[in-house]
Amino acid sequence: MSDLAAAPHENRQMAQWFGADAERYDRARPTYPEALVDRIVSLSPGKSFVDVGCGTGLSSRPFQAAGCTVLGVEPDARMAEVARRRGLDVEVAKFEDWDPAGRTFDAVTSGTAWHWVDPFAGAAKVADVLVPQGLIALFDNGFELPEAVMTAQGEAYRHAMPDVKFEPPSKKDEDVEEYVEQIYAKQYVKAAEGILRTGAFTQPEELRFEWSRVCTRDEWLDQIPTQGGLNHLAEDARARFLAYLGSAIDEIGGSFTINYATVGIAAVRR
Repeated sequence: MSDLAAAPHENRQMAQWFGADAERYDRARPTYPEALVDRIVSLSPGKSFVDVGCGTGLSSRPFQAAGCTVLGVEPDARMAEVARRRGLDVEVAKFEDWDPAGRTFDAVTSGTAWHWVDPFAGAAKVADVLVPQGLIALFDNGFELPEAVMTAQGEAYRHAMPDVKFEPPSKKDEDVEEYVEQIYAKQYVKAAEGILRTGAFTQPEELRFEWSRVCTRDEWLDQIPTQGGLNHLAEDARARFLAYLGSAIDEIGGSFTINYATVGIAAVRR
């Protein structure tokens, strides 16, 4: 199977894109809402956590701030190095291959990363490292952009690649409700199947927390290259895209509100 046709956890080429500019990823990507962190901490029997696919530590630091001891497991050494500089203990490995060396933990979390893990081998590994009543919690950020920004991004693609026919996603395609449904249907159904197949967990419960933030022009132009959608563009085309989009955001006031829904599932070790 080619990388481009592979399931996410088999697509190592795509998984390595994010570490190419790990500092930008850490600086520009959104964090996770306090309500999610509080819910996960309240469900866990203790505060010894493993964060799977911790990246640069964006999904780990909120739990550290809540008083948890967090160990990151991250396959990309470039991302892990940034996380270490931010104060996280990280072991470099694919989670399926990671050796816990007999250690057990109160909770295993994964923020916007479980799709890179084999859902069946990963769930079995989690069952092995959790204490009784330990928690697995998986979560992602979905978001909705204002229609004006979506339109501007479509025009920016046309400006960057004038010879390529491009149909931008409609407002409906980026609606947060539809995005949430897609995450659950495409990702968490499979994740829950892996969890339940172990026979070691309770029925997963859904997690959902809505929040919003104001994003400036410079913040969005910094963040959008971390989403992977510009990686196929040549450097000059990428520059045209960002310049056009930046001007368009300036025209609507220089900032806009992003509506987020952080969604996921959690289950308890029997």
